[in-house]
Order: sequence, then C-alpha cells, then structure tokens
Amino acid sequence: MLDQHASKTHDTAMSFLRKLNSLPVLWILLSLPGLFMVRGYWVGDIIAMDLLHPTGEFSARFMIIALFTTPFSVIFGNRPWVGWFLKRRRTFGLAAFGYGVLHLVFYIIDMEALKPILAEFWAPGIWTGWAALLLFVPLAITSNDASMRRLKRGWKRLQRLVYFAALLTLAHWLLIHDGVGGALAHFVPLALLELWRIIIIYRQRNNKTAQHETLQTP
Repeated sequence: MLDQHASKTHDTAMSFLRKLNSLPVLWILLSLPGLFMVRGYWVGDIIAMDLLHPTGEFSARFMIIALFTTPFSVIFGNRPWVGWFLKRRRTFGLAAFGYGVLHLVFYIIDMEALKPILAEFWAPGIWTGWAALLLFVPLAITSNDASMRRLKRGWKRLQRLVYFAALLTLAHWLLIHDGVGGALAHFVPLALLELWRIIIIYRQRNNKTAQHETLQTP
C-alpha cells in the first residue's frame, strides 16, 4: 500500500515537473516582464521613455541566450542541459523579437509623431536599431518547422543573419547610452564563448587533417 502511494506521488511529481518544463510555461515566464511593463504604462505608473531601456535590454538578453546554444553545444557536447537550450533556442529568439517590437512601440509612443522619428532616423544610434529589428523579421517569420522543411539548407544560412543583428544591437546600445558597462556585460560573455567555439573547431579540423596526412603517408 505504501509502495503504491509512493509510486503515485512520484508520478504526480514527475507530471508536475514536466508541465513546469513545458513550452507554454516558458512562454509565460518570458512574457511576464513585458506584461508588467505594459501594465505599468497603461495605468500611468511609468512613461514610454522609461520603458525604452528595459525592453531593449530584454530583447538583447534573450537574443544572447539564443546565441549561447551554438557554442554551448560545441564546447560542452551532448549534455542534457545543452539539449534543453537547443530545444528552446527558437523560443528565446522569438522572445527577443517580441521585446524588440515592444521597444519599437514605446519608442514611437515616446516620439509622438512621424516627423521627429524621420528627423533622427539616420543618426548612427538610431538606424542601427532599426536595421537590427529589420533583420529579425525574416528570422522570426521562418522560426518554425514548416519553414525549416521548405528552406532546407537555406534555413541555416538565413538564420545566420542573427549574428549581424547582434552586432547592430550592440552598436545601437553603445551609441544610445553614455556608459558601455551594460552592453559589455551582456555581449562580452557571448564573444568569449564564440571565440572558444572557433578555437575548438579549428583544433578539430587540424587534428583531422593531421590524421588524414598520417594515413596517406606510406
């Protein structure tokens, strides 16, 4: 009787953990900061200008988390937690796009009219933000299984645009804000991981070339 009760309790706990680990729950968690920000603006607790920085930061953070997955897979191999990130990479990428759109919405609200938006459009700190978001559009539209099947190898080539979007996001952040600490704190870890990944791939290729030459030597 006790064994049956323990087994039932274990099954219930595992079922609950699986639900917590589901994509809907992850989407709720990723959406919460945005929902609180929208609510704060709606009830008048905060103005649009003050929401530009946090929405932009969350967009950059989720993009960086999505980009972490590739170097993680190369550096740490086939580990469960790496697999968890790989399965949810597109979710984080879409969240980054969503917060980027929210960032744009609050920017338009803060500017109040089209004329001032056009007047500063070509400022380096502004057009880099527009360009980054524009690159995100095709990535978000094709971030689904149907597009992967339809585009085949072209899908991966298209998704590499995210690296250009990341560079534009970094430039936008550095040019808009006086201090560089926040931008560097977010992007330097990504740059170091990417560098580590490149070194590992380079060494692996050199080892394969050396092995091949050894086998070819009579």
